[in-house]
Amino acid sequence: MIDRTYTGDVTPEMDGETVAIAGHVHELRDLGGLVFVIVRDREGLLQAVFKEDREPALFEDAEDLGAEDVVRIEGEVTESGQAPGGVELVPESLELIDEADAPLPLEISKDVEADLSTRLDNRGIDLRQPEVKAIFTLKSVLMDAMEDWFEREGFVDVDTPLISKGGAEGGAELFPVVYYEEEAFLSQSPQLYKQILMASGFDKIYETGTAFRAEDFATSRHVSEIAMFDVELAYIEDHDDVMDVQEESLRYALEQVAEHAEHELDELGVDLTVPDEDFPRITFDEALDILEDEFGHFPDDPTDLDTKGEKLLGEYFEEQGHPAFFVVGYPDEKFYYMQNVEGDDIASRKFDLIYKGQELSSGGQRQHDVDAMREMMQAEGVDESNFEFYLDALSYGTPPHGGYGLGIDRLVQQVCDLDNIKEAILFPRDPNRLAP
Repeated sequence: MIDRTYTGDVTPEMDGETVAIAGHVHELRDLGGLVFVIVRDREGLLQAVFKEDREPALFEDAEDLGAEDVVRIEGEVTESGQAPGGVELVPESLELIDEADAPLPLEISKDVEADLSTRLDNRGIDLRQPEVKAIFTLKSVLMDAMEDWFEREGFVDVDTPLISKGGAEGGAELFPVVYYEEEAFLSQSPQLYKQILMASGFDKIYETGTAFRAEDFATSRHVSEIAMFDVELAYIEDHDDVMDVQEESLRYALEQVAEHAEHELDELGVDLTVPDEDFPRITFDEALDILEDEFGHFPDDPTDLDTKGEKLLGEYFEEQGHPAFFVVGYPDEKFYYMQNVEGDDIASRKFDLIYKGQELSSGGQRQHDVDAMREMMQAEGVDESNFEFYLDALSYGTPPHGGYGLGIDRLVQQVCDLDNIKEAILFPRDPNRLAP
């Protein structure tokens, strides 16, 4: 490994020490006889000051540098109130590791905005921007915290197939693939496999994985390849047990981000509010009443909430100090949800979690009665032959269970206050983008 110290680890307390840093040339300022070279690595920025009258040869080398060149600079740490981070380097050596082509397709150091399409076309350069990099370092903290919560609570980390015989959500959104001589599909969701695991005795599981949706869309909240965090747990009383798990785990993850990603939140200009009260839980009918009474809004589909409805509900609850809330009891749900249960005052035990005006997850209590599921499949026109492996697995004793699928990309989008979900994905895929 090249001997180097991250810029974030160089502090004023190291005044007088000799260190080496390595990274990209973020900015150059030539003031005539004085060249400031600001180096950027994943931890931040550090300034090296080259003086012609002090080291003429080093000064000439610094003058020849270009933006985004990869360099290694060794020198003495000097405390400086004018420099980024309160320190700068007095250089003793300068090594040009790799020279960058010019001109750059995107400006990194200057406040010049490029449209999202141009940024994604040049994603390798775009990711060098400190505020863009902050999104993904924050995401790392967020997901580490989420997984930590589930590990501590005794959940088992699993992996389910990305290629399957059928889809849990329906054929219109499936990506077909040729699997040897048989038709198969990229996974829309690990839903069916999660339920099989509940029948198999894995009573608490989670999975960080990928799902695919072949939707033709042009929105700021949809992509074709989705990062998902899926959870399933057995021996539940009802859907409230599942919502409890989601609420507690999300609150913990947000607390960890607030504590351990302060630099990234500052870089993004985000004031993160961690919910300190229980997430409100309203019925689907109550959600419709709020939209009608408070906003005069009526969703086009009477069985679902549209994007505008979610946003308006988000505004309504944020004004009351609740950035996150659940909507419970959607009508006309899919065959694997418990619905029309005698004694319930809701149509189904299916819920959505809405955070800052956008749906992050769907979940609920599953149907574990195979005969009831077959009846629902027939009513929905679902081809049972594609699901025999699933129905068979649940036919030999299955405990009451439930779970949810959380959209990781949407969560990051909302935490970071991003306009478009593609900004929350390193290399997003949509109907018009298969590269880079």
